[in-house]
Amino acid sequence: MNHMPKVLVVDDEPDIVEILRYNLQKQNFMVLTASNGNDAVAIAIAEIPDLIILDVRMPGLSGIETCRKIRTFPSLKSTPVLFLTADTDEYTSMSAIEAGGNHFITKPIHPTILLNMIKEITI
Repeated sequence: MNHMPKVLVVDDEPDIVEILRYNLQKQNFMVLTASNGNDAVAIAIAEIPDLIILDVRMPGLSGIETCRKIRTFPSLKSTPVLFLTADTDEYTSMSAIEAGGNHFITKPIHPTILLNMIKEITI
């Protein structure tokens, strides 16, 4: 039972991806990354992660659209989705939840708070 939880990090900002990857790997998570929604969907289907961390605002397919697409696959219906966003308006959080998101955290991200939330979700 040596399951290393898999987390898919999706953000178009390389710095955010790198910070999350570094902090998650330090906590023994296997980290998969994508910089856009279409790649995220393909990786999620292939890898079936234990958690998906999605940026809301990305060029092309937004995080909300990506989540909607991911939720159409039976193997990903119950995968927890944590949205990251710089938006603090109620409409964005409502849209994220309606798209199938489970959790919502605003940027800037404090790695310790995020890691605690991730541990709660994946355990």
